[in-house]
Amino acid sequence: MNLPAKKLIPLTLFALLAAAIWIALATGDMEVNVDGGHIDGPLGAVLAVLFGGAGMVIAAIAITCAAVFVSLLFASLGVLMVVGLALLALVLVAAMSPLLLPLLIPAGIFWWYTARQRKQRQTPKLEHAI
Repeated sequence: MNLPAKKLIPLTLFALLAAAIWIALATGDMEVNVDGGHIDGPLGAVLAVLFGGAGMVIAAIAITCAAVFVSLLFASLGVLMVVGLALLALVLVAAMSPLLLPLLIPAGIFWWYTARQRKQRQTPKLEHAI
C-alpha cells in the first residue's frame, strides 16, 4: 500500500484524534463539577468536552479581538511617531536656521544663477523677416 503524503498525513491525524476521543470516553476519568454536583461517566465526558470546547471558542474570540486592538494601537502609534519625528526635524531646522544662513547665501546665489541660465536657454530667438 503506497499512499502519498497528502493522503497519509490527514489519515494519521484522524486516527490520532479518534484514539484520543476513544480513550477520553472509554476510561471515564473525566468529571464535571456543576454547583457542587459531580457528573461523571459518559455524560461527564461529553459535558467536559462541550464546556472545554466552548471555553476554547470564547478564548479564540477574545484573543482575536485583543490582536485587532493591539494592531490598531501600534499602527496609530507608528503614525504618531512619524509625525513626531517630522515635527522634531522641523524644530531642529528652525533652531539651526540662523546658523545655516552662511550656507544658504551661496546656495541661493547658485540657484538664482542656474535658473537665469535655464530661462535664457528656453527663450526662443525669433527672427523677423523684413
